[in-house]
Amino acid sequence: MNHGFFTIISREEFVGLLRQFSPLAPEIKSLTRSAGRVLANDIVAQHDWPLQDRSCMDGFAVNARDIFGATESNPGYLECVASLSIETMPDIELNPGECARIATGGVLPRGANAVVMVEHTQAMEADTTMGTIEIRKSVAPGENVMQRGEDARKDAVALAAGTTVRPQEIGLAAALGFEEISLRRRPRVGILSTGDELIEINETPNPGQVRDVNSLTIAALVKQANGKPTRYGIIKDDLESLSRALKKALEDNDMVLLSGGSSIGVRDLTVQAIESMKDAEILAHGVALSPGKPTILGRVADKPILGLPGQVTSALVVMHVLVLPLVRHLQGDDSGFTTLNRARRKAVLARNVASKPGREDYIRIRLEERDGQPPLAHPVLGKSGLLRTIVQAQGLAAIPADSEGLYNGELIDVWII
Repeated sequence: MNHGFFTIISREEFVGLLRQFSPLAPEIKSLTRSAGRVLANDIVAQHDWPLQDRSCMDGFAVNARDIFGATESNPGYLECVASLSIETMPDIELNPGECARIATGGVLPRGANAVVMVEHTQAMEADTTMGTIEIRKSVAPGENVMQRGEDARKDAVALAAGTTVRPQEIGLAAALGFEEISLRRRPRVGILSTGDELIEINETPNPGQVRDVNSLTIAALVKQANGKPTRYGIIKDDLESLSRALKKALEDNDMVLLSGGSSIGVRDLTVQAIESMKDAEILAHGVALSPGKPTILGRVADKPILGLPGQVTSALVVMHVLVLPLVRHLQGDDSGFTTLNRARRKAVLARNVASKPGREDYIRIRLEERDGQPPLAHPVLGKSGLLRTIVQAQGLAAIPADSEGLYNGELIDVWII
């Protein structure tokens, strides 16, 4: 199989290739286990919610026209004809000039279309539950009322497929009576660390050796994206060993990440290992991204394989920019590919930063908070093999591929990581 080493494509083109992979199949899960997951199918309301017009406040159910223009200096007066129980449907109808005491969550009686908060009323008689009530504030129709079907209408979509389930979505699904919902499956992500120089973290390195940092940091990021990482240990720079480990990882997982072996070199066997698999294809080898230029994208059947740079900072930037959006995409959430959906802060750049046109440059940023002003964005510069540059950073700033850099004092977007 022929391939071109470092045939550089843009980040947008690379993302276009990633989008070709289809989201994973749905599965039914308990609502209690749905947080952070993505809906596979629409949730359609089986009934209106709320079921009836209900009060948002403790106060008095009224017809808004009866107290039109009421103020502290010009109050209105209504007769309280009932004190409604929250447990039962009201069996009365308000006539003009009447109101009913109501608790938060209580169903409005017929003839009422608003609720006056109890703080804006005063009982005029010794029996504070009944009799004449002074109203010191007017209300509009629907004010302080949760109207029938305001949250969800029967047979209408309450939550659309592709929605990421947060606590508030769980609340709405629970209100509509859904104990189980259909969710996209969480991607299983196999992680292989390659390189003769790697040793386990409990070992003492000799000159030229490094501990396996990448597999641990990559697995932690996969978990943050709601994936299910599995580390397959350190694989030596041997085609047979790497091919065997890759085959096992592909059998067990929905996608595979290989850390190291993505640049040109006699020991770099990632491309060869991918091509040794049945139904394999190299989709890209090289992306106009700094750091992260030698990133590989392959496909075996319908499963993506990404070869990440071995340098730790490069690998982590590629994870944030390309891999984590793919992890979310596989579980039905396409928003990770949209840069506008990233968690961002505006900050003022503290110094000039040069960039080489033709690549999208990601600068690590340390934020310095300032009272009443946007924070200062300090570039954390350094070699991609140093952990310090990413440890000290709170975010990333992207320099577009058509730019020669950013200028001191410029207001920039910082992607919080």
